[in-house]
Amino acid sequence: MSFDQPMPPFNASDPNATFLSTSCLDFLLIELVPMTYRVANELDAASSSTADLNNSGNGALEPRSNGAGGAETASNAATATGTAGPSSRRLDEDEERDAVFFRLEGLGYRVGLGLVERFSRDRPRFNDTLDAIKFVCKDLWMLVFKKQVDNLKTNHRGVYVLTDNAFRPLSRMSADPGGQAVARAQPFLWFPCGIVRGALAAMGIAATVQAESSELPGAVFQIKTVPIKQ
Repeated sequence: MSFDQPMPPFNASDPNATFLSTSCLDFLLIELVPMTYRVANELDAASSSTADLNNSGNGALEPRSNGAGGAETASNAATATGTAGPSSRRLDEDEERDAVFFRLEGLGYRVGLGLVERFSRDRPRFNDTLDAIKFVCKDLWMLVFKKQVDNLKTNHRGVYVLTDNAFRPLSRMSADPGGQAVARAQPFLWFPCGIVRGALAAMGIAATVQAESSELPGAVFQIKTVPIKQ
């Protein structure tokens, strides 16, 4: 599969030839973030509903009491069950953010693994971490985002900072009049973070990847490699 524009001559009837428009990634990222938020809340609502049903079932198995006291207890239990429905609890902001980050970053990780396994199979294995980072900045960035990273810095102690002044997933975002554009853009960086971490993992490098944007459409990625325990 290639993200590049097919150049003639090419045989469109070739069953092994597969072409993909570069716009597909843009459309995927546009839909992926809101879909992940929706899925995270739906799964939480489903788990809450299951917990409520289990609690109701346990309450139904309790021995029945006789007399007015028993009727009052049953009434209180029914009231409590009725007010503890699945809509009574919603993910708070931190829980929602963590759940969405986990899903988006995990999806990107799998994509990064596959990309490197496919497009670096004819290359010799990288012996130096810096060479692998340069591969990410040049080849992988060009493959996925159609440009190279604008700046790469390192402290030579396992920390690498990649700066993209016109990061493609953020290039078409409009500025929010309320000044919340940067905050709203943050979740769109989690999938690319996973791509970078997965790509490095495919090259035998364990790392953590974080990204932030201080001004659209720029983005800064910080990679911290994890030293291998001897």
